[in-house]
Amino acid sequence: KEVRRIYGLVNMVTVSIKVDGNTENLYMDGGLYKHLTKKVKPSVEKKDFDYVMIVDGSEGTGKSVMAFQIAKVLDPKFDLDNICFTPSEFIKAVTHAKPYSCIVFDEAFTGLSSRAALSEVNRLLVSLMMEMRQNNLFVILVMPTFFMLDKYAVLHRSKEMFHVHLRNGKRGFWRFYDKDKMKKMYFDGKKYYEYKVRPRSFGRYKGLWAINEKKYLEKKRKSLKGKQRRTKAEAYKEQRDTLLYILIKDMKLGQRGTSRVCSKYGFSINHSTLSDVFTQKQKELLETQD
Repeated sequence: KEVRRIYGLVNMVTVSIKVDGNTENLYMDGGLYKHLTKKVKPSVEKKDFDYVMIVDGSEGTGKSVMAFQIAKVLDPKFDLDNICFTPSEFIKAVTHAKPYSCIVFDEAFTGLSSRAALSEVNRLLVSLMMEMRQNNLFVILVMPTFFMLDKYAVLHRSKEMFHVHLRNGKRGFWRFYDKDKMKKMYFDGKKYYEYKVRPRSFGRYKGLWAINEKKYLEKKRKSLKGKQRRTKAEAYKEQRDTLLYILIKDMKLGQRGTSRVCSKYGFSINHSTLSDVFTQKQKELLETQD
């Protein structure tokens, strides 16, 4: 009853959108459409805020497709230029976006297996979120699971989340969590990445692309190829930093002793770098304990 009272789960509305100049019909859950047009849009256009939402789901669930549909309703001019795959693209898009635009950071954590790389993206998101409060933007973060996000991003900056999932192997299903539900689930389910909190609502979506699918896949391929190269370099750096931390802390050599050992084997590293490595590793260990 709680769910049905908030969203109509059966009625679908037809929304006319433009894709590369061609008019297409987008079919969207009526309650979801009302939520986006009557609550989300006015909060940005009339209250001088930004609006950050999350769309998460496992690979192959169609989370990006749904995110683009939401983006198109919020910003009819939304197109490929508003989609980012890397932190640098995201910074540029948010910095130069016009008011009331929608920016999608797609696959924000894809390919980032190391904790250091995840922490780096989280630091970027937190920093950017602190600065863009008055930019009047809609921002959608698309990722495998919202549990990968920094606590600040989830609890203080994200307004809501759509968890996209399969049912009996079929796409097209979502669950909606408002801020209170997100907060409860983040604390209750973070250890095992569990989505056991009752959603505020749920519904279905049709798999229509709100942008040019072929151009999107090509841009994604190029961006992720570059990200994989960067991820490899980041992995080497993390391995180096871990070894340095072991020498400093576990082997009890300290920073000065570690520097001497490195020099002995032809690897020169200054005290400033060692200090940064030690501080960052300590911080990561504390985050892991949290």
